[in-house]
Amino acid sequence: MQDVLVIGEALVDIVSGPGRPPVEHVGGSPANVALGLARLGVSTQLLTRIGDDDRGRLVRRHLEASGVRLVEGSVTGERTSTATAHLDAAGVASYEFDLDWALPASIGTGPARAVHTGSIAATLAPGGDDVLRLIEAAHGQSLVSYDPNARPALMGDPRTALERIERIIRASDVVKVSDEDIAWLLPGADPLQVAQQWRASGPALVVVTRGGDGAVGVLASGAFEVAAPRIVVADTVGAGDALMAGLLDGLDGAGLLCVDRVEELRTADTARVAPLLSHAVQVAALTCTRPGANPPNREELAGWDPVSAGSR
Repeated sequence: MQDVLVIGEALVDIVSGPGRPPVEHVGGSPANVALGLARLGVSTQLLTRIGDDDRGRLVRRHLEASGVRLVEGSVTGERTSTATAHLDAAGVASYEFDLDWALPASIGTGPARAVHTGSIAATLAPGGDDVLRLIEAAHGQSLVSYDPNARPALMGDPRTALERIERIIRASDVVKVSDEDIAWLLPGADPLQVAQQWRASGPALVVVTRGGDGAVGVLASGAFEVAAPRIVVADTVGAGDALMAGLLDGLDGAGLLCVDRVEELRTADTARVAPLLSHAVQVAALTCTRPGANPPNREELAGWDPVSAGSR
């Protein structure tokens, strides 16, 4: 019961941008979260689908070098999926995907103190139905966290995607969502009001990220804001995933990353949880100073001075 289990896609990001030749990095939102957790010292397993090919071996080496362990059955005879990330002049990424997502029917979550999923894995057929089954089975047995991390190019009609997303939210204890996700799913809606409605449907904590403007956390006791440090952005690839990993790591450090402590989190005051979200924002900010989805380890985070980083 000591592991965190992350369920979802691992793939290769092909990153291109103005004046930059294409470069390949390991990516996939859930894989990035698993990587971020392991680098911060949290024992982490990843249930995914990669091929036994050159890109799949790249993914395995990258994850295992940071301590992520793949669940048996994650390596298949199929090709490894890719995502092409196009960076604009500000380093903000948009994506095109070549993705095949499915899980073995016999796979279960097993004992885990926390289970995380998100993005494509939770919505794209046929694997999305398996993920939903696993998450609903884990609810009440493990702390469940979720990041919708919407990919409009793959998720189709936002109204249909919203039905699936809200079903997973109801089975989750911690939810992280970006203001851009909410704008796509519920055009014109106030992100804070959406977060409050989602929290009332089941989760103990909902976090809305706002890019360079930091994040807002919503608890039963109220909402609170956390500012982001001023930095020089290399790109935003993996920033939200790094924040998710940082949030789970913060909960772990506070002794709240287990199902037995969900009610304690549900009734916590904002002063207790705000430092945990601040920690997560710092993890994301440091990641944005480096190309690709390259979250920090604990030593790098401890030695980082965001004031100096923002002055460069």
